[in-house]
Amino acid sequence: MAINFFQEDIQFNLSGKQKIKKWLTQTATEEGFDIKDLNFIFCNDEYLYQMNVDYLDHHTYTDIITFDNAEEEKIIEGDIFISIERVRENAHLQKENFNHELHRVLSHGLFHLCGINDKSPEDKILMRLKENQALQKLL
Repeated sequence: MAINFFQEDIQFNLSGKQKIKKWLTQTATEEGFDIKDLNFIFCNDEYLYQMNVDYLDHHTYTDIITFDNAEEEKIIEGDIFISIERVRENAHLQKENFNHELHRVLSHGLFHLCGINDKSPEDKILMRLKENQALQKLL
């Protein structure tokens, strides 16, 4: 099992890495998944925007893009790109603590790798419920 944190075009140091790794592992286990290789890449808005254009043909800014690289069921292998600028902006807009919003986004990406979507209104409700339940366990 490997959970790694990287930066691309940004200086960012995630605090509490060991606690977060344990939390993510526990969250995946509760969903019936094992983490084999999970990479979180923190970047800026422009970097993630360009990825959104290049790989998904979406011409919008976003806070997260998740790539599922798993070849086996119930095994998590993936790359999750997170715009720190967008997370900071969203935290401000929602009057939320930055770390709380960042942890929400971390869990959001993990839940995508567990097969939870957020396209329909019903999916969005389930995703938010899962995020909130996971966040309660990190406190």
